[in-house]
Amino acid sequence: MAKFETWLTGDFDRTLDYFDQGILNGSMSASYEDGSDCAIGAARCAVRVYERYSWSGGNRVSLQLTLVGNGERLFLSAITSGGSQAVFLKINTWGEEAFLDCVRDLAASL
Repeated sequence: MAKFETWLTGDFDRTLDYFDQGILNGSMSASYEDGSDCAIGAARCAVRVYERYSWSGGNRVSLQLTLVGNGERLFLSAITSGGSQAVFLKINTWGEEAFLDCVRDLAASL
């Protein structure tokens, strides 16, 4: 499992769409699996789950993206999992890191 978190500033809907499109366009095997949205007063939260095939690991990897916003203050959390091939140990996590690098690069480009 790998994790990336950062604070951002911007429009919630545009930022969510930016990451959604960037993740899906970042890999030909990337797919949107499911999501959830909620709002409590002015605070909003969106959870998205993506999956893609990892050529380096020879398996599928999932990415869970959470965006929380209150006005233009945004918090992004991205966590990957599923890249290991071992039964008892976590080895060969290259696919997880590569999937997470996509989110890191998108955040750096904002």
